Amino acid sequence: MHVVVTGSHGFVGSALVSALVRDGHRVTTLVRGEATPVKKIDRISWDPGADTFDLSVAGNIDAIVHLAGVPVAGKRWNPEYKALIRDSRVRSTRLISKAAAALPKPPPAMIVASAMGYYGDRGEDVLTEESGPGEGFLAEAAVEWERSADPAREAGIRVVHARFGNVLGRGGGVVSKLKIPYQTGFAGPIGSGRQWWPWIALEDALSAIMFTIDHDEFSGPVNFVAPGITRQRGFASKMAGALRRPSFVPLPAWALRLMVGEVAVELLSSQRMVPQVLEQNGFDWRGPDLETTFHHIFRARSESEWR
Repeated sequence: MHVVVTGSHGFVGSALVSALVRDGHRVTTLVRGEATPVKKIDRISWDPGADTFDLSVAGNIDAIVHLAGVPVAGKRWNPEYKALIRDSRVRSTRLISKAAAALPKPPPAMIVASAMGYYGDRGEDVLTEESGPGEGFLAEAAVEWERSADPAREAGIRVVHARFGNVLGRGGGVVSKLKIPYQTGFAGPIGSGRQWWPWIALEDALSAIMFTIDHDEFSGPVNFVAPGITRQRGFASKMAGALRRPSFVPLPAWALRLMVGEVAVELLSSQRMVPQVLEQNGFDWRGPDLETTFHHIFRARSESEWR
């Protein structure tokens, strides 16, 4: 299978490319700047902010996985960075969608990253793929982000919007940001700790991407989260426990707002997401609960060792 990947330098993207190559698939990555050759990976230069892009140089494509976008919590928000968060996703999605639609033989499937921010702060509401969008900056950006894939849809390409929860794995994502504070024993629940924190193991995120590529019944939004969703205080307790550290020093909401500004609104949001579509279609999680997932991240000596 020939898969085109954007965002290949990110946490999920780099892991996906490695997994695809390991499994014998042909991989083409779209990169900014000069497309220097890499062993077993084709590279094509592109400008995600451009108006046009010729994807035909990649040849026949079986699937596109579009993960590009600047990090949401990469820096303190200001109007310029918020515009960059939105535009880096909306413009790049529109560009890749139009390029895919213009191919003589469009790919059958395109997986487009979306996010739990689509749902906004929803308290105790149970959120399935049928739930509507919430309010706030990220929710509004996510709606526009998903809509920008319309050119691909209109060309008959099956588009899946992967609404990722917090992706947990070694070497990046939420775990890398929280590991040091929890190792010191000076970390605990964020805010009230009552907010629901959706998450998914990195290995399951990669498997779910391939699962949705391989199964034609997937189309539209899919919640990329584990079934064992927990409140933030439970997440904090499980992570600290896996590191054999206490979890009793809370980070008050006011302190978080002082530290990171407007980003705190999203970190304190509650999204009780459930993976209804994945469950209905028989997806099998390797890390269905936090204990199993954190054991794998912090204790397992090999990728194949799951408790």
